[in-house]
Amino acid sequence: MSAREFVVLGTASQVPTRHRNHNGYLLRWDGEGILFDPGEGTQRQMLRAGVAAHDINRICVTHFHGDHSLGLAGVIQRINLDRVPHPVTAHYPASGQKFFDRLRYATAYHETVRLAEEPVAEDGVLARGDAYTLDAVRLSHPVESFGYRLTEPDGRRMRPELLALHGIKGPDVGLIQREGSLGGVTLDEVSEARAGQRFAFVMDTRLCEGVEELAAGCDMLVIESTFLDEDVRLATDHGHLTAGQAARVARDGGVRHLVLTHFSQRYTDPSEFERQARAAGFEGELTIAADLVRVPVPKRAGQPG
Repeated sequence: MSAREFVVLGTASQVPTRHRNHNGYLLRWDGEGILFDPGEGTQRQMLRAGVAAHDINRICVTHFHGDHSLGLAGVIQRINLDRVPHPVTAHYPASGQKFFDRLRYATAYHETVRLAEEPVAEDGVLARGDAYTLDAVRLSHPVESFGYRLTEPDGRRMRPELLALHGIKGPDVGLIQREGSLGGVTLDEVSEARAGQRFAFVMDTRLCEGVEELAAGCDMLVIESTFLDEDVRLATDHGHLTAGQAARVARDGGVRHLVLTHFSQRYTDPSEFERQARAAGFEGELTIAADLVRVPVPKRAGQPG
């Protein structure tokens, strides 16, 4: 199993269908799990996908429409029922605090886990650690909505040919990485800069600067494509994107792997979303999300395994 993978729990917008559950997504990132937009039925989908409550370290809600948040009540209670051994942090629009409170305490249960509430009121950094920095960026939807981005710290890739040239091998490779120099040879002389991985999650929004900001330079962009291009007026009126719009954002932002999701129930042929995304000029890796699929986050050059 990849140390970094995206697990799709549900892909339907507004209402579930026979084949698509309400939204729900889990990002596995170096032993940490981030649950995005748990809609109704997320607990059941977690079971089917092999995702446990213990896998969740953060919950990120983009906005408080039901297909993105009605599963919060069940997920929070399951975290407590299973006595998850670590704290869990929840991020969500601050303007929806009353909705979060109602969902968190929808019914009686015994709290056993510390759930830290960290509402989002403006663009900026939400968390910073060794594995990633988590940012929020405002989007454009009839209710307040934020997208989320994870950025891995930049690192360095060792160059085997340069290490050999300077006679550095075995334990000395690790030593020069830790110390920055060895026997007069600097780390810069035997390595090169490696940009950290970038992942972005963009749900309900029309085209806006926030969408472009989140997508720029992403290794993986998960983005809503509620409508097909022929329904662009509906998309704009209701604060959504079409397949072509999402693909053009990915194309212009240099996205490596595009994941389209959040499909209206009016469409029954997923291949049409792929066709329109390709017609819009996106040439990278493309996934039309289906419930319960797992998508590895693309590795950067020089990353192990």
